[in-house]
Amino acid sequence: MVSEVNNHCLQSSVINAPINRPLIIGITGGTGSGKSTVARAIFESIPEANVAIIQQDCYYKDQSQLPAEERVKVNYDHPLAFDNELIVKHIKSLLSGQAIEKPQYDFTVHNRMKETIRVEPRDIIIVEGILVLDCPMLRELMDIKIFVDTDMDVRIIRRIMRDMSERGRTLESVIDQYLTVVKPMHYEFVEPTKRYADIIIPEGGHNLVAIDIMVAKIKSIIEQKK
Repeated sequence: MVSEVNNHCLQSSVINAPINRPLIIGITGGTGSGKSTVARAIFESIPEANVAIIQQDCYYKDQSQLPAEERVKVNYDHPLAFDNELIVKHIKSLLSGQAIEKPQYDFTVHNRMKETIRVEPRDIIIVEGILVLDCPMLRELMDIKIFVDTDMDVRIIRRIMRDMSERGRTLESVIDQYLTVVKPMHYEFVEPTKRYADIIIPEGGHNLVAIDIMVAKIKSIIEQKK
């Protein structure tokens, strides 16, 4: 559901966005909230030639200088874990029509990979991650800001399933990390960024009505640009 105040902010931000530059959409929310599902749903509903997606998870700081046992101890839910200067630089490059080399992150070893992915400039650029609205420099580049709001019990179940199947974690390690790091960091850093959102989407990827509204709005903006 979109409140009247947030909808007004959305209209203002889109109206003020220069028509000759890419539209930057920020999508955030707690771990397991469904923000990646919302980002993919928007991405897949728009012609590939018009949209690119930047995942904040790819911009964890390079930790090659740290031994493996120290990398495990890093708080990856704290704003300082991210290389915000690089992601801001990359988005500015895309805004100016230049391609970027997006870093890749290996969660099994807690470090950046040597390989990068080339991302070309597009009309729509989606920036997705737990703390994309926490960084003022990043937030100021966004035309539309979305917060995906999902119940905590649903989010922890989704995180357990993801980390065990995709990141090689044990059930005990996921639960311990969630209770000692993820949960307190969510309330300290992620939840407060909700106040910056133009749109709050309850239940993430399951809220098809909200996603359809967003896709329709974005498509109309693309048509206006044409």
